[in-house]
Amino acid sequence: MTNALSKMLETRDWIMADGATGTNLFNMGLSSGDAPEMWNEEHPDRIKKLYSLAVDNGSDLFLTNSFGGNASRLKLHNAGHRARELSRMSAEIGREVADAAGRPIVVAGSVGPTGDIMQPVGTLSHADAVEIFHEQAEGLKEGGADVLWLETISAPEEYRAAAEAFGLAGMPWCGTMSFDTAGRTMMGLTSQDMVQMVETLDNPPIGFGANCGTGASDLLRTVLGFAAQGSERPIIAKGNAGIPKYVDGHIHYDGTPELMGEYAVMARNCGATIIGGCCGTMPEHLAAMRKALEANDKGPRPTLEQITDVLGPFSSAGDGTGDDEAQAPARRRSRRRT
Repeated sequence: MTNALSKMLETRDWIMADGATGTNLFNMGLSSGDAPEMWNEEHPDRIKKLYSLAVDNGSDLFLTNSFGGNASRLKLHNAGHRARELSRMSAEIGREVADAAGRPIVVAGSVGPTGDIMQPVGTLSHADAVEIFHEQAEGLKEGGADVLWLETISAPEEYRAAAEAFGLAGMPWCGTMSFDTAGRTMMGLTSQDMVQMVETLDNPPIGFGANCGTGASDLLRTVLGFAAQGSERPIIAKGNAGIPKYVDGHIHYDGTPELMGEYAVMARNCGATIIGGCCGTMPEHLAAMRKALEANDKGPRPTLEQITDVLGPFSSAGDGTGDDEAQAPARRRSRRRT
């Protein structure tokens, strides 16, 4: 399938994605507990600024403001019936920014988890999950998204449902999971499990990978786990900007722009092709990441010790696979400073 992202991948060794959505919107005035997707209608100028900040600081690809834009999550704000509409709005604003950029920019329609637990553990059926994801995918497609971008998924059942839904919408897609529980997703998947799942999907993604989770060190250990499986699909790395800390009533991430520049270079060396940031990643971080990627050629894959030397200790002793060789040297302190 020919699409904007695949076309870019044909001519680029690496692609830089964007940074945080929530962190940036909170800085623009979003209140905790509010639905960011409502701002697509209420404050389109701020959403346009969010996208423009990513593009202006080096992103080749940015995600739309639609992470929680599915019916299941929006019903908590009495807006479940507006999932398709609000998702369409998020992509329309993105299309405007991308088309005015003066260089190729990919608009990626963000699709987050439903917030429900799927059967047999929970109550959400496969058919209902497919319907929820399909509705949002159609809205993003109507708004002009180039590709759909599934992110922060924990359950394989939900990932499979989204893959089916995106096929119904006839849209190319990428999909990341969050490995935030001692190297596994909350539902127990390891990096190896994810690669095996992706390769057996009837409608596989263009690229796959990890986002959010804990620190950047942990995420790169997961990326190494992906690369070890030998998949030829592009790997995605979207790590948080350091570690979250509660300061003066707000969450702050302690990763400096310098640290995120080092993270970006190491992510590429670990095997990632699409590299961005997640929580806490601000425009200044993106600028440093772009500069570092342009200034450094791809190098050899780092060892676990080299990762912790640069980015700080892992949050857990192992990567979740049970492989003794993947145990984390967690004793070192990083050069990360606020």
